Amino acid sequence: MRDFSRSRSWLYGAALCQFVLDLGANAQDNDTSWHQYVRAPPSNIVKPKAILNGYTSGEITNPEGLVTGSGVTTLSRVGNGTGIPTVVLDFGQNIVGLLEIDFAGSTNSSDGFPGVRLYFSETLEFLTSRSDFTRSDNAGQGDGNPPKIVPSGTDQVVVRNEPFVWLDQWGCEFGSQVCSDGLHGFRYLKIELDALAEDAPYTSPYGEIVINSWWYDGAYTTEMCTDVFRDNDTEPRGASSPSLLGKWVILDGAKRDRDPYMGDLAVAALTSYLSHDIHEATRNVMEDLAQHQRDDGWIPPASINNYALPLFDYPLWWVVCSWDHVLYTGNLSYIESYYPTLVKVLDTYYTDHTDPVTSLLVRQSGYGDYAFLPRDGSATYYSALYVLALTRAADLASFLSQSGDAVRWRDRAANVSAAVLTNQWDAEAGAFYDRKCSGSGCSAHAQDGNSIAILAGITSAPTNSSSGSNDSSNYAELALAYLENATAQPYGHAFYDVAGEELGEGFSERVYAFVSYFEMAARFESGLADSAIAQIRATYGHMAASDPGVTMWEGIGANGSKYEGAFTSLAHGWSTGVTPLLTTYVLGVRPLKPGFKEWTIRPLPSVDLTWAKGVVPTPYGPLSVQWERSQTDGHIVVNVVPPPGTNGRIVVPGSQRRNILSAQDDDGNLLEGQVVDGTVVFSVEGGRRYVVK
Repeated sequence: MRDFSRSRSWLYGAALCQFVLDLGANAQDNDTSWHQYVRAPPSNIVKPKAILNGYTSGEITNPEGLVTGSGVTTLSRVGNGTGIPTVVLDFGQNIVGLLEIDFAGSTNSSDGFPGVRLYFSETLEFLTSRSDFTRSDNAGQGDGNPPKIVPSGTDQVVVRNEPFVWLDQWGCEFGSQVCSDGLHGFRYLKIELDALAEDAPYTSPYGEIVINSWWYDGAYTTEMCTDVFRDNDTEPRGASSPSLLGKWVILDGAKRDRDPYMGDLAVAALTSYLSHDIHEATRNVMEDLAQHQRDDGWIPPASINNYALPLFDYPLWWVVCSWDHVLYTGNLSYIESYYPTLVKVLDTYYTDHTDPVTSLLVRQSGYGDYAFLPRDGSATYYSALYVLALTRAADLASFLSQSGDAVRWRDRAANVSAAVLTNQWDAEAGAFYDRKCSGSGCSAHAQDGNSIAILAGITSAPTNSSSGSNDSSNYAELALAYLENATAQPYGHAFYDVAGEELGEGFSERVYAFVSYFEMAARFESGLADSAIAQIRATYGHMAASDPGVTMWEGIGANGSKYEGAFTSLAHGWSTGVTPLLTTYVLGVRPLKPGFKEWTIRPLPSVDLTWAKGVVPTPYGPLSVQWERSQTDGHIVVNVVPPPGTNGRIVVPGSQRRNILSAQDDDGNLLEGQVVDGTVVFSVEGGRRYVVK
């Protein structure tokens, strides 16, 4: 575990704070200047940064030696009635991996060796009488395997008299006694000279221990979640799978739910493609889940519960993420292999769960979704995501010359789009209902359905509905205005309006960065860059400024809290959407054909952003983009260096307070642009430098 084959780190924190997009190209790119913005340790060996003196108690000599490495640190406790020696270490930021301690030895003062108890937490708020989360919290369910080996919530160490190095690995030293849970995600570590009564006679709460030096060994990856799938530090609730063991994957979270989930990849994989040369971590997950497809076409969301967790929406995310994988990596062989899986998802499973009267999806009885929401029936989110998946699948079919499938799926997408507008639009509110129903929660409007309906093109679809709005061009603008007015919190936009409280307490105050990614993208797509940037600043700025800092949370609760307390994962891949948002919209780069064979560059900055630059990795080489806003008249100058073997379009606003808009290549040749929908489009070939001004 201490020697990983790749050194990786994530980049989104600095990009948010400075609005500098200096994204890394592939591993062969020699330009590593963007690394300076990555707020990650310089090594996969991470040492503590500080002792929190306010938490130090009991008889301890030279606690600072744990940080400086100067001299030994001694913890002593002679008997009952004396305080427990306690020291708390701050590693400076959220990390994940295996703890290693170099013990110089110990001295017994009673039966048994002196014991050490270790408490891990991502925040000081939840550094209590147990770790904020440990693997055993989710263990011992079903058939009891793997067992709950540390019900106390702490890892235990027996400190022998002779010098030794202890590595925190899952297991027990003596049968079912003196146990530790292995890998942890944390920022703060509390060490106590203490022992559990049930660990006698092997350990004792008394004696003296001496520590030479120690460090935390973590493998930094995209959102701390890219790792090799191993049996002893993955999700213990039936997630271990022989078909995943030893493979690179993107896990749900660093400390908790260490299992690769399909829906999370809708954001986490995009972050990975744009910042790391490890595409197989995504592909391995999608292939594994496809290989566990049921006869009825359903694809499991993850290996948890032995591939049987009943989620209704995640097969659609498999389709969408397959499109992302092909577009960003150019791996057509992947979709060629799993095209029959795609067909079965769309033409068997979801057609079997479509209302024949309304043409909307109806959630299968007993199934949940990404947040296990109590909303049976035809939620706008399900049908909107269905439309997005159908259009993405049609693109994939076209890439493989399966024109019949492409036409059929586009026709179905148009039909479902019209059905969503006809049945789900609330003309009075100016937004889509979460569900059109009667009863508790039926007046709610949700962030997910409204946002994805815009991204799927539903709001621009023609309709003859009696929804109360005659101008389809207003649907997106109205829905986004409603979300801003009805869901805004100081730390982002909640995933429900106040009527969502009927579905769950706190829903109108809970922010999921995962779902918010789609709303922010919808704002950019709708020409509302200013409100998109404002939402980015509120959501990601709150997490970056709060303990533990830097990493992105699974969810934000009321008043900006960790939404599930200590159980909350504070390093969650699905919450890293700021990276693809800034790359795709602020920098303006996106693929149009597999592997960026064809691309478009269309910066969509807010009025207060003055520049951006970045290098996007493609299979053909780095695609470099830089734009800067003139301080005199506000127009932007765009510099583009696309890789050879590609072609694309540079799109800039048609009106930049200037009468003439021109473009030229590095030889001074002028390019002619075309005016399209209020923009000027320049078609160019890769392998040259272009300047549009």
